[in-house]
Formats: sequence, structure tokens, C-alpha cells
Amino acid sequence: MSRNDAKDKVVLIAGGGKNLGGLLSRDFAAKGAKLVIHYNSESSKAESKQTLQEVQATGAEAILVQADLTKVGNITKLFDAAIERFGGIDIAINTVGKVLKKPFGNTTEAEYDSMSDINAKVAYFFIQEAGKKLNDNGKICTIVTSLLAAYTGLYSTYAGMKAPVEHFTRAASKELGSRGISVTAVAPGPMDTPFFTDRKAMMRWLITNRLRHWAGLPISKILHLW
Repeated sequence: MSRNDAKDKVVLIAGGGKNLGGLLSRDFAAKGAKLVIHYNSESSKAESKQTLQEVQATGAEAILVQADLTKVGNITKLFDAAIERFGGIDIAINTVGKVLKKPFGNTTEAEYDSMSDINAKVAYFFIQEAGKKLNDNGKICTIVTSLLAAYTGLYSTYAGMKAPVEHFTRAASKELGSRGISVTAVAPGPMDTPFFTDRKAMMRWLITNRLRHWAGLPISKILHLW
């Protein structure tokens, strides 16, 4: 079996009940994976149950687990629940994140702490737990943000707290490579999901941050990139 074949692989997705995580859950289910779908709280329970139903409707085995991952012990419990149900974990994906668009000078200490907990702390201890619990030749992936490559204001805590994940990823990759475990971070741009609801802001971001990459390209290439 190919290492990149998802059939019968156990995939744990933090934040897998909705938005990008929900899309990943459905995509892996269609490829024959077994799913551990995490959601954070009561506010996302209904949507996460819907995702679970859609995944199971494809014939995929899946469980739904609620946990506040800012409490490190709950990250351990999430991985343990996956192992108890399926016997092991092959792929662990962390899509958990929180956006705050606010001027630097107006950000409160409470907002800073919350953004740090959700975007950096969870990522660190998720990778740590995955490194302890994943099967050899497994894969760990964290969703970060393409704002890390942008020169822009108003997202100091969002981009700022995603930035350390790049180093977490490099360090873990170095340490876990001997077991054949791949550790990556993927940095998507804005997506048309409730996570990024300001469509005008999304278009402004696309225009501001991509036009410089499109200069001199033929229109066919630009449309393909778009």
C-alpha cells in the first residue's frame, strides 16, 4: 500500500466538525479513511454532528469528540480516545484557530492571551501529543496562515500567534524524522467559510497581497492561480 493512500488510515482532525476541518473530514472519508472528528464546544456541536452523519453516510467509520484543547489534558484525552476506538493514529491534523482583526494599540491582555492559547499553545501541545502517539511513518499537519508572508496591519495577534508554529514544525520534523513521521504546516489564504466571514476584507486581501505576484503573467496563468 502506498504511504499516501488514505484508505483504512486513521485520521484525527482537531476542529474537524466544520469549516476547513469539516471539508477535510468529508474528503478523507471519501478516500476510505477512519475519522476522529473533534469539535470545541456546544456552539459547534450541531454542525459537527452533521459532518459526522455525512462522513458515516459514505460508509466511513468515524467518532465525534468534544474537547477544549486549550486545556492540555484534553489534547491527551483526544488522542487516547482515537487509540481506544481504532487502535492507533496515522494522520493528525490541527485546523484549530481564531482570528482577531484589531489595531495593535487596542488589543487587550485578555485578547492576547486567548489568541496565544488557541493559535500557538494548542498547536504546540497537539504536535507534542501526536509525536508521542502517532504510528511510525505517520503525518502531522497544522494549518497556519498565509498572512505570515504578508505586510499588513490589524492581524498582529492572529499572524503573530501562528508564526511560532513554523518553528514548532521544523523542530518536531527534525526530532520525529527518524520514525518516518512527516511534520508540516500549511498556510492557506482566506477561504469562503464562516471562519472568514468578511467577504469584502477577503477580496481586499487577495488583491493587495497577490497582485504583486501576478505582474507580467499572462491572463491564462492569472486565472489559473485565482
